[in-house]
Amino acid sequence: MKHLLKLSDLSSEEIMSILNLADQLKYERKNHIAHRHLQGKQLGMIFTKSSTRTRVSFEVGMNELGGNALFLSGNDLQLGRGEPIKDTVRVLSRYLDGIMIRTFKQSDVEELAEYGSIPVINGLTDYCHPCQVLADLMTVREYKGSFKGLKLCFIGDGNNMANSLIVGGIKMGMEVAVACPEGYRPDADICAWAEKEGKLLVTDDIAAAAAGADVVYTDVWASMGQEGEKAVREKAFRGYCVDAAVMACAKPDAMVLHCLPAHRGEEITEEVFEAHAGEIFDEAENRLHAQKAVLVKLLK
Repeated sequence: MKHLLKLSDLSSEEIMSILNLADQLKYERKNHIAHRHLQGKQLGMIFTKSSTRTRVSFEVGMNELGGNALFLSGNDLQLGRGEPIKDTVRVLSRYLDGIMIRTFKQSDVEELAEYGSIPVINGLTDYCHPCQVLADLMTVREYKGSFKGLKLCFIGDGNNMANSLIVGGIKMGMEVAVACPEGYRPDADICAWAEKEGKLLVTDDIAAAAAGADVVYTDVWASMGQEGEKAVREKAFRGYCVDAAVMACAKPDAMVLHCLPAHRGEEITEEVFEAHAGEIFDEAENRLHAQKAVLVKLLK
């Protein structure tokens, strides 16, 4: 494991190893056991998309591991004035021990890894969100004990979250179902891979996707950069809401996850969100622990 660019680059064993280390680091943090594995290490954090959880969790994580995190706004770097990515990363590789980037194009992340000489972590692209799904998998295992025999249902836009959840769910042996409108489906290549490697259902039938689900997951209808599509998307996704009727289709002990921020009354009701707030905010906390595990794996 040289980078974390997308979950499909990792084996099931590598993902499990990250989750196991994340559990250990979480235990140590809860019990005030220092784990300064990255003493003196420097992480550059490039943001061309704004963030709450990604920035704070990586910054706190590096600090707790004994290292330092530098916030690098895309507007402040020479990238914002046209410097090629391959030039920027060859400079940053001389200063830093690793780079985390949260941006739009997956090709930008891949180019950083190609031309740089240090580990690169994908903090989010329009294609995938591996850090979030590692935290999601960590949370599912905390609540369910294992992944064996579980069904994961995602309701909403076939976006970066859907893409990464399909990969992560299938690699961990879960059945995955995605409910989304026609025209908003997950990446075709990811779906083709998942159908060969495991059990995947992609449908516009919300009840069929949620039937017997152990985990119900949703996300906003319009992601960052799609604000101009808000009215069109509201019309397309009307009804794709995790509400009491959807939860009645799932198993009685089903958990609900949301990568946040949540738009109550759109993709999830206030009632369902608050009933499962414990799981959702444990999931948010686990971003810290899962990412610390990734940082240790890559930078130590």
